[in-house]
Amino acid sequence: MRLVRFGEVGYEEPGVVLEDGRVMDASAVVRDYDEGFFACGGLESLAQWIEDGCVGGVLVDEGMRRGAPVKRPSKIICVGKNYMDHVAEFDHLVPEEPVLFMKATSAYCSPHEDVRIPKGSEKLDYEVELAVVIGRTASYVQQKDAREYIAGYSVICDYSERSFQKERSGQWVKGKSADTFAPMGPCMVTKDEVPNPNALRLWCKVNGELRQNGWTGDMRFSVDSLVSYISGFMTLLPGDVIATGTPGGVGMGFKPPRYLQVGNSVEFGIEGIGENRQRVVAF
Repeated sequence: MRLVRFGEVGYEEPGVVLEDGRVMDASAVVRDYDEGFFACGGLESLAQWIEDGCVGGVLVDEGMRRGAPVKRPSKIICVGKNYMDHVAEFDHLVPEEPVLFMKATSAYCSPHEDVRIPKGSEKLDYEVELAVVIGRTASYVQQKDAREYIAGYSVICDYSERSFQKERSGQWVKGKSADTFAPMGPCMVTKDEVPNPNALRLWCKVNGELRQNGWTGDMRFSVDSLVSYISGFMTLLPGDVIATGTPGGVGMGFKPPRYLQVGNSVEFGIEGIGENRQRVVAF
């Protein structure tokens, strides 16, 4: 299944993408794609509703605004330096264990909203990543069981303000948490439709120029290992998001660096999941 949310900001409704690409309003059977939905067997109920012919559902207008596919999660956990080509352009220090940091959930937004350059920003950067959506409460999960705790996958861009991140007392979260810095979508694809999340192409373009062109198989720490590892440090709740790291090609890695400017367009996507396009604007 492909889950989407549509409607005005703060008033999104749940929907599903049909095989012909049209979107069916699922609010007749689902309140929202939130923690309660995933925790209480919502995916199974939704699948049965679709199999039964979407009784009570209505088609959504093609021009309706799309929101992030999952309601704002309790937390967004990010993995740093998880691709070797990104390690090389970052600091050449290969991590022995996953590098973790958080993004404020207030940064979470639709993947079609404008990206706002925060006040005082000098070095706005882009990072396309595979997002893992947790489907069950996860604590001390064994790696071999990790897939059982995954609801599905999406595309997220981990926007970063590098001067805030690297030049303001070493606090990564400062450079990761501005409003609009965590756009996710266009949909959440359930795990049954992505048999191997460690074999997906992901890419990012700036003004039509291909900057990032990576492969999730190049991750130093796989999806399964990340779910297991992170669940040993914190309880993952249904609907939580793990951003699994970005490949090389970020603006910081160029010589000289090529940071985003007002008026730039950013396109990012992952094969089999979807693609998004955003515009960079001033705060």
